[in-house]
Parts: sequence; structure tokens; C-alpha cells
Amino acid sequence: MLDAIRVQEVSPTVAWLRSPAAIRERCHQVLDLGLAGRLEFFRVEPSRLPTVVDRVLAVTHEAYPRLDIPVHSRWRHFDAGGVPRLAQLEAKLAPLPPEERARAKVDLGVVSVLLDAGSGPSWRYQEPGGASYVRSEGLAVASLRMFMAGGFSSDPDRPLRADAEALGRMTREQLERGFQVSESNPLLGVEGRLHLMQALSRVLPRPGSLFDMLAAHRRSVRAAEVLGTVLEVLGPIWPGRTTVDGVNLGDVWPHPALGPPGSADALVPFHKLSQWLAYSLVEPLAEAGVTVTELDALTGLPEYRNGGLFVDLGVLVPQDPRMTTEVYGPGDPPIVEWRALTVALLDRVAALVRGRLELSAEELPLAKVLQGGTWTAGRRVAAELRPGGVPPIRIRSDGTVF
Repeated sequence: MLDAIRVQEVSPTVAWLRSPAAIRERCHQVLDLGLAGRLEFFRVEPSRLPTVVDRVLAVTHEAYPRLDIPVHSRWRHFDAGGVPRLAQLEAKLAPLPPEERARAKVDLGVVSVLLDAGSGPSWRYQEPGGASYVRSEGLAVASLRMFMAGGFSSDPDRPLRADAEALGRMTREQLERGFQVSESNPLLGVEGRLHLMQALSRVLPRPGSLFDMLAAHRRSVRAAEVLGTVLEVLGPIWPGRTTVDGVNLGDVWPHPALGPPGSADALVPFHKLSQWLAYSLVEPLAEAGVTVTELDALTGLPEYRNGGLFVDLGVLVPQDPRMTTEVYGPGDPPIVEWRALTVALLDRVAALVRGRLELSAEELPLAKVLQGGTWTAGRRVAAELRPGGVPPIRIRSDGTVF
């Protein structure tokens, strides 16, 4: 299965920019500049962090009164609305051997995460015979239903899988049909999502191959290795953006305060979708007997719910009020700065939440603070402040970043 996978040799600089250590280091460099008052786009008000912690703890206790918090991952969204869709999937997968069940779940996890980047405010998915869902939950339910209907498989006798043949020949019409896209129900970034599916077909025989790469002959794997494997294997699928030493880096962007234009010193890696996928691989691996260790090596996710929480509660104050009315691309300096500050501040919030709960990092890793947590609090506060819960700063999505 793995013979066709070839991973490109990369320079030490590229290897480092693909590491969670690089994400954390560069984002904290930006936060240090903000705390010193040396950033162009945001003022940082650390005195407002306790307010953020209050909101995070409130939603955490509401959702998980016994603090039995799962890891923040795509799997949380599949049962949106209290519908036990994962139990339906489990029942269909039950006759398969354990390793093939794991591959099927990795298939689903990969395609669903890659199809998850920002839907926009107007799109919704109407589940047949059920309710309608928006944003990330809607994208999750749509991708799960498409998966269970065999929409990612080329073999009608084995619908519960994704494979290169089906992904490679996927058309815009198929994707729009699966996600109920129409003139009256527009989904942002359809072309970008389609590109990711087609590009995925060129790097893996099936997304579930990642299971074999990570689980072969071992009982545990470090979280940083999970992310590293995802970035190495999936690196070629991302649209051409920043390149270093001839390698397209994906979700990596320059920030003018860190270094000279065009230098690697100026680059801030985020790898948001790749880290979201790494978190989402924890459970399929665990169910197959492979434990993901050192989970806190990964960082918080720099997306508009976590970032919006800091803006809406006054930790991050735009220097120019027009920032809340403009629409930005993901590579624009204000967005790079916002995302970097979000990653670093999530580390601080996690430490404060643990302190208030008297729990250690091992007992409450960052992935559980996100789930408990910051993402839900960000959505809740946005809904209180603006119709439709739109984020405080608007980003032009191409379907491949957020």
C-alpha cells in the first residue's frame, strides 16, 4: 500500500518550519513584540486575559461538568445536534478487521478536515429527514453523509473508504451536490476544496495509508511525529504560496516585524488544517491500539473562533478601527499577526485555566482546553455581539486555510 508514497527530501530550514516547535516559537516572538507595544496592527491587553478564562471555564463546566473533556478534533462535530451518526458509522464498519476500520476512519478524518475550511455565513446543510447545520458542524455532517454514501470511494462494493481514483476524478458538480451548494446556498472556496481532493489523490493511494505510516509495528507515536508525517506527505497538495528551498510550505506566511522581506526569519508557520488533522488522528489511532503521546507539543489552532475570542473580549485591540470592517486575505499582515497572537495567547489561557482548576498539563492538555473550551467560547461571544455570530475580523476564504 505504501510503495507509491514518496516523501521529498527537504532542507533543515524547511524541516524546522514544519515543526510545532517552530509554530510556537515564532508566534511567541510576535506576542513578545505585542507586549512591548511594537506591533503595527494590534495592541495586546494581558489584563483582559482573566475575562477570557472566565468565559472558557463557564462553557467548559456547562458542556463537561465532570471535566471529562475529549481531545479537540473533527470527531466532535460528526454528532452535531445530538444525532448519533458515528454510531451509525461504527455499525457499518463493525464487520471489518480492526486495522481496516482504522483506515476507514482515517479516510473520513482526512477528507472531512480538508473540506472544513470556512463555509461562509450563508451556507447551510439540510440533513435528509433532519435539521439543518451551518459552518463547521454543517461541513462535518455533509462530509460524513457523503462518505457513508460512497462519495469518496471508487468501489461500489466498498463504499466506506476514500481512494485516489475517486478523489482524482471528483468534479465540482459532485462536490456541490454532496454539500447542497446552489446559487441560494453558496459555499465559499468550492474550487479550493476540490483542488485539495484532487491533489490528495496524487500523494496517497488512500488517505487511510497514513494509519499504516504512523502505526506500523508500534504501540505509541509522538504528536510531533504525527504532524510531521501529515506535513511531509500532504505538503504537495497545498496551493503555491510561500516557498523555501524549492518547497511549498502551505500555511506559512511572512510577518514584517520578524525579519527582512523574503527571508526565512520573517516566516510564521501555522499549519492550521494539518494540526486539526493531527488532533483528529488521535482517536482512530487509539482505537487501533496506538497511543499518541506528548500531545501538548502541538499548538492551539489559529482560526477565527479562537482568535475572535481575544478580539471580542478586549485582549487584542485593533490599532485601526477599520480592521473590523475590511475583508482580508489569509496572507495579509493583519491576519498573520492576529493568528500568531492567537496561538501564543492560547498557551497562556491554557496555563491560567489549569491553575484555576488545579490540574496539570498532563491532566488537562491544550487540546482539551481548546475543546472545553476556547473554540466554543469564541463562538458564543461572537453570537452575543453580532448577528449570525460572524467573526469580528473578516477573512476571504479560498477553502484551503481556515
